Amino acid sequence: MTRGQKIAAKVEAFVREQIVPYERDPRCGTHGPSDELVQEMRGLARAAGVLTPHILSDGGHLTHRETADVLRASGLSPLGPLAVNVMAPDEGNMYLLGQKASPELKDRFLKPLVSGEARSAFFMTEPATDGGAGSDPSMMLTTAVRDGNHWVINGRKTFITGADGAKVGIVMAKADEGASMFLVDLPDPAIRIERVLDTIDSSMPGGHSVVTIDNLRVPADQMLGDPGDGFKLAQVRLAPARLTHCMRWHGACARAHEIATDYANRRHAFGKPLVDHEGVGFMLAENLIDLKQAELMIDWCADVLDTGVLGTVESSMAKVAVSEALMRIADRCVQVMGATGVSGDTIVEQVFREVRAFRIYDGPTEVHKWSLAKKVKRDWKAAQGA
Repeated sequence: MTRGQKIAAKVEAFVREQIVPYERDPRCGTHGPSDELVQEMRGLARAAGVLTPHILSDGGHLTHRETADVLRASGLSPLGPLAVNVMAPDEGNMYLLGQKASPELKDRFLKPLVSGEARSAFFMTEPATDGGAGSDPSMMLTTAVRDGNHWVINGRKTFITGADGAKVGIVMAKADEGASMFLVDLPDPAIRIERVLDTIDSSMPGGHSVVTIDNLRVPADQMLGDPGDGFKLAQVRLAPARLTHCMRWHGACARAHEIATDYANRRHAFGKPLVDHEGVGFMLAENLIDLKQAELMIDWCADVLDTGVLGTVESSMAKVAVSEALMRIADRCVQVMGATGVSGDTIVEQVFREVRAFRIYDGPTEVHKWSLAKKVKRDWKAAQGA
């Protein structure tokens, strides 16, 4: 077994044995599990030696390919990534800070994330009603203005995952030099949560918030990188983060398929088990195909990222292919289980909701396809000039 597979085996055993029983805990609400529940589960993970398993004791990071094994195992329960501290947005924020933060900023902002004591939020998306940045970050309206040895930030953000209850924030704002990133301690009175949105998904603590930033003063030494580096830094984070979403939800769909398979073998109709009816058995067979194709796509993209390239194109391809395949799997699991599949008696219904949201989060399928189509055109033009 590889290093990643060994860690993944420990994570899988922990999630199945100790976290799955929490799936019916009343502290799991419409805006995600409570922080009390998160910390309780992380205490168990800490004791089991599987807390933040993708970051090594020397501060190093597993390869993307090794991370794929570990995060798929964590995703076997919607609560698993939270319990072992590999959930979005924290996992992506830890990766970015590990790659680009100074030693001082790592000690202050990264350390409490790695220890599992703090949650974080990434403030980039802006309300469509304001005409702000959504899938097109170049439309960013939030401003950052120099004031001595501070920056003053003003604007509004939306769909900010985990803002309610987060202790670390990464804020994107536009300075004269261009988009820039700032690290901030939370809560801060200058960052006000207007409301927590009611969304289709419910796996992330704190939910997704609409936020007003009103004269937030940030010391200059809390800027990540230099003024104008925001988009470049975002790319360091976003390509791996798209892929780790794929990893986690692959695990969830593998578990949903297990549940649907068990149901189809136990439930009888018209004189035989459901699985023996072609209409049901073929859906489960198609799930196996989609799960394997998604797994191979994830591993391929992880290998590309492990060469040190940004992998923007490859991660877009993986995000589209995997999210669409996982949606088909989740939908089939619901269909196989009939009325039980749309009930809360199993996690299948939740996995369906979460994966439906995943097709939009970290870039809708259509935006990634549009980006890939532009590459097709660029490559064609380059070939004509060759």
